[in-house]
Amino acid sequence: MDRARSHPSRRRILKGAALAAVPYALLPATRAGARPRSADYPPAEWQPASSSNYTASSRPTSYSVDRVIVHVTQETYANTLAIFQNPQKKVSAHYVVRSADGHVAQCVREADVAWHAGNWDYNTHSVGIEHEGWVDRPAYFTDALYERSAQLTAAICDRYGIPKDRAHIIGHAEVPGTDHTDPGPNWDWVRYIRLVNFA
Repeated sequence: MDRARSHPSRRRILKGAALAAVPYALLPATRAGARPRSADYPPAEWQPASSSNYTASSRPTSYSVDRVIVHVTQETYANTLAIFQNPQKKVSAHYVVRSADGHVAQCVREADVAWHAGNWDYNTHSVGIEHEGWVDRPAYFTDALYERSAQLTAAICDRYGIPKDRAHIIGHAEVPGTDHTDPGPNWDWVRYIRLVNFA
């Protein structure tokens, strides 16, 4: 037996190692800088709020989920995420939708109670969605924001059997006891509910 042939060559070893690594290189989770995804709504990016800013729960076992509450941040998207991540602020919402492109971040799991409505009963039975912008600046309510938000709301309604109507998809201003006015008079409810129903 020839000694040179009894041991694999260095080239053959490297080639075998490269082939063995191929399946791992193709997995999305191995990409450097990959953003973590939401567990509840896969298109969303996971941007967790501080655990000091919501109540851990096991909805819909602990509380039924029967409405979606629409908010406007009165802040930028980035500042809203920072507020939710600050344990001193005592506020959060389940989702935040960015104005420019409709990008969605999830900050609180739907099973948990976000502190967004200013009314404990409404908090326990709702999913809160913040939209980047200001109530008096309608330019922030872009096509992308409406469309991506409507897709998110439709998915939430489908998951919990919530009717896709104005009795169950409400504005923050409609929560009893609130002093908020969002989403305000510039929010196009007719368009939004239509988009939710066609999503």
